[in-house]
Amino acid sequence: MRTKWYKVVAWIFIAVVVLFFLFALWYKYRYSMEPVEPHTINSETFDKKLLIAAQGSTFKDALVKNVIDHYKNDSVFIKVIDVADLSNVNDSDYNALLLLHTWEYGRPPESVETFIKEHNAHIDKIVVVTTSGEGSNRMEGIDGLAGESIIANMPRYTDWVIMKLDLLLSQRK
Repeated sequence: MRTKWYKVVAWIFIAVVVLFFLFALWYKYRYSMEPVEPHTINSETFDKKLLIAAQGSTFKDALVKNVIDHYKNDSVFIKVIDVADLSNVNDSDYNALLLLHTWEYGRPPESVETFIKEHNAHIDKIVVVTTSGEGSNRMEGIDGLAGESIIANMPRYTDWVIMKLDLLLSQRK
């Protein structure tokens, strides 16, 4: 009894699909970002307000810490959230918004992409840092920095982010 060639092709196709699905699950598990615990720094009554929306990783956590350390003794209210919570943000409540995310599956996280599209009228208040494996992926038309998550480059990233945020925080809402 001979097996028909189309049955062999069908089984090979099914095996390839299953292997691809397993690889996608492994990739998501291995490279997914940790959630960020929301917290605030300083008084919400301050005139200058900064929102930091990030994904959790060693690199992004260090950058968030550097930004907070820079502003914690100033009269700047800082709110830190996970990028998944961007849908609950009213950008008019803040003088500056810093978004730190990883490029995933050839695009930014859906919450970041949606937020930027919905708040395009205030795009000048948004600063974006995008990390990716090759370091060159970024959203078109967005004031941002793209690069690899290399801790040795942290001083350069921190200086650039603080320079951009200083400009935004010095302006009136």
